Amino acid sequence: MAQRSRKRGHHNKRRPRGPAGSDASAARSSDAPVPNLADPQLSRSQLRDANVRAALAPLSPGERPAAIVISTAVAAVLGLANLIAFVAGLKIDGKHPAAGGIIVFSLLMISCAVGLWRLWYGAVMGFMALLAIIATIFALLLIEASNVLGLVVALLVVGGSGYLFFKLVRVLSRMQTPRPDEVRPPAPPG
Repeated sequence: MAQRSRKRGHHNKRRPRGPAGSDASAARSSDAPVPNLADPQLSRSQLRDANVRAALAPLSPGERPAAIVISTAVAAVLGLANLIAFVAGLKIDGKHPAAGGIIVFSLLMISCAVGLWRLWYGAVMGFMALLAIIATIFALLLIEASNVLGLVVALLVVGGSGYLFFKLVRVLSRMQTPRPDEVRPPAPPG
C-alpha cells in the first residue's frame, strides 16, 4: 500500500475565523444573535444557518400566515369542486370517472385543508409534497403543449405551485421554532 502520511493534516485543517475575517452575511444581520465567530469549527454556511435560525420568530397563537390561508383555500376548493362535479354528473371524454378515485382525492384535499388550517405539521408537509408532484407533472406537460392555452395553464400551475411551496418552507420553519417560554435548557453532558 502507498503511504498517505504526507497528505494527513492537510485535509482536516480549517482556518480559524475571527471577527475580522468573518462571514459577510453575519455582519449584515447585526441585530440577530451571532454564534461565537472565533469558533474554528463553524463554516460560513453554519454561521449563515445560525443567523437565519436566530432571526426566525415562532408563530404566535392563532396566527395563520398568508401561505397557510391560500393553501387551505386551494385544497378546500379543489376537494369540494371535484366532489361537486362528480355529484353533478360531469363527464370526462364522454365517460363518468370512477367514484373511488374522485372520493379519495376529494377527502384527501378536504382533510388536507383542515390540517393546514389547524397548522398540523404533517398536513403542511403532505400538501407541500402534493405541490411538488403537481409542479413536476405540469412541467412535463409543457413538453406536450400544443396550443397557447395549454402552455399558459401549465406555466401558471408550475409557477403558482412552486411559489406556494417556497412560501410554505418558511412557515414550516416558523412552526418548528420554539417560543421563548418553551425553550428548555440544554441537557447536561454525560
